[in-house]
Amino acid sequence: MPTPNLSVNSQPNALMRREMLPSAFGISPASSLQAISPRPHPLRIAVVGNHLPRQCGIATFTTDLCDAIAAEYGAAGVFVAAVNDHQSSYLYPARVRFEIAEGDLSSYRSTANFLNASNVDLVCVQHEYGIYGGNAGSYLLELLKHLTMPVVTTLHTVLREPNRDQRFVMQQIAARSDRLIVMSEYSSRVLRDVFGVPGDKIDLIPHGIPDLPFVEPDAYKDSLSIGGKAVLLTFGLLSPNKGFESVIRALPRILARHSNAVYLIAGATHPHVWAREGDRYREQLQALAREQGVEDNVIFHNRFASPKEMAALVGSADIYITPYCHAEQAVSGTLAYAMGSGKAIISTPYWHAVELLEDGRGALVPFEDPAAIAATAIELLDNEAKRQSMRRRAYLYARQMVWNRAAQSYMRSFTRARANRMQPVHARLPVQAVEKGTQSQLLSA
Repeated sequence: MPTPNLSVNSQPNALMRREMLPSAFGISPASSLQAISPRPHPLRIAVVGNHLPRQCGIATFTTDLCDAIAAEYGAAGVFVAAVNDHQSSYLYPARVRFEIAEGDLSSYRSTANFLNASNVDLVCVQHEYGIYGGNAGSYLLELLKHLTMPVVTTLHTVLREPNRDQRFVMQQIAARSDRLIVMSEYSSRVLRDVFGVPGDKIDLIPHGIPDLPFVEPDAYKDSLSIGGKAVLLTFGLLSPNKGFESVIRALPRILARHSNAVYLIAGATHPHVWAREGDRYREQLQALAREQGVEDNVIFHNRFASPKEMAALVGSADIYITPYCHAEQAVSGTLAYAMGSGKAIISTPYWHAVELLEDGRGALVPFEDPAAIAATAIELLDNEAKRQSMRRRAYLYARQMVWNRAAQSYMRSFTRARANRMQPVHARLPVQAVEKGTQSQLLSA
């Protein structure tokens, strides 16, 4: 998947509310930050996906989404069926009412039976190919085909060039979902152009973010023992496709101009990577830092950060960097979080970044180009006016993405799905006929 998101507490818009927005932004603190009283919950929603304390981006997103819906509409109307990875169990909160064994096909049938018997009005599925069992996550289809209520599916990855299994699974998800939610216009276009999904079935809802204050990085640096440093930050679960190497290779050039610069890499190794190879990737990054002579300027925050820790880590950054290696990154929760914190941003041109950072909200550099990262970082550190302008543009744009607004948009999508299902003639994308051999091959993986 894409990059991980960061959890917020059960009141997503209450975090650090004591800070005031600059009046020059034209935003009234009373209207922007005041707590909103919960509204009566119109629907009983079951969310299928990963959930904290499982450590992955979908788990964080699911937790944040449920927190936001609960804060906006009341906690009684939402619960979770959580997917457990191989041979793992978690101490879930009471919100998680059912657990799905990722690699057990019968568990998906049992989940459908549980949801059908639970007086649920609608199921919201969080989809990422890697979190469900079977080829390309095809076990999820066993759940979907047995559900009797409307389904709204959030698509965290939409591939322009899917393989055969990925195409089949996405087509089936689209056919069996009443509505599909994407987080970027690019993903919406791919759904229409590659998978033939009608545009009127797609809702674009930006990735949610906590409502954080716009403050100067120095306010956080002393608490992290990096006072007086120029802080470059990348955060999220570590895996080899994130491009950390490019920033480490850029550091010698940056340090030649700004000797007080540090590169802070915040996040634990991704659990799937850890299961295959332990912490070898982090050790490789540490070895590269030694080789480049910048070992003392690369700081590893080696754990899955709490919401409070993450607010401080991101808050401390003078420049946030997403140096991902591949263009087909449909969503980046960490990029959305950095924008919502008012960070100056440097990114490679993956899909989500190109869309979010236009109009001066960030700077794009080529993939795997340390020299370009160095030149852009030096320019931003040299030019405070440009850096501050970029920060303000990002922060103002991100106000539309705060979690309470995301929750309202999700509820509109849910209501639309219910209304469409209740119409006398319900037009849905047909479930495509597939040879039994293909279906059984997918479900037996």
